[in-house]
Amino acid sequence: MKISVHAVGRMKAGPEKQLADRYFERFAKSGPTVGLEFAGVTEIAEGRAQTANERRREEGQRLQTQLQPGMALILLDERGKDFSSEEFAGRIGLLRDGGRKALVIAIGGADGHDQSLRDQADLVVSFGALTWPHQLVRVMLGEQLYRVATILSGHPYHRS
Repeated sequence: MKISVHAVGRMKAGPEKQLADRYFERFAKSGPTVGLEFAGVTEIAEGRAQTANERRREEGQRLQTQLQPGMALILLDERGKDFSSEEFAGRIGLLRDGGRKALVIAIGGADGHDQSLRDQADLVVSFGALTWPHQLVRVMLGEQLYRVATILSGHPYHRS
């Protein structure tokens, strides 16, 4: 299953980008052994509309253009469900084993995700009740994807 990341906002050069890139690279190397292929990160600019609802709708429409029939969609959203790393790995494994060929994991803008995306998402995940800067969310997602691959392969990187 090809996994791509869709992110609202651009990541500037710096230590956060280096760390995110390092984890995405680790995932790209370890994922294929468990049937997960990293398809990269797509960045889009933040919406410029006047209201939060309009910005969410604008950003959501840009994500919709990337979604193909049959693709799975996971949204990262502070209003989502908290999962342990094992549960998150299990959910991705179920999507893979259920025949999904592609998965998009979306990091929303400062205003979150449009309700239309939330309605069609296979999973809405929170990295906790705290609010995180988007640069750190990208680092944490890269690390969790690498961890997913290690959990699914039985590698000792993840110890319960």
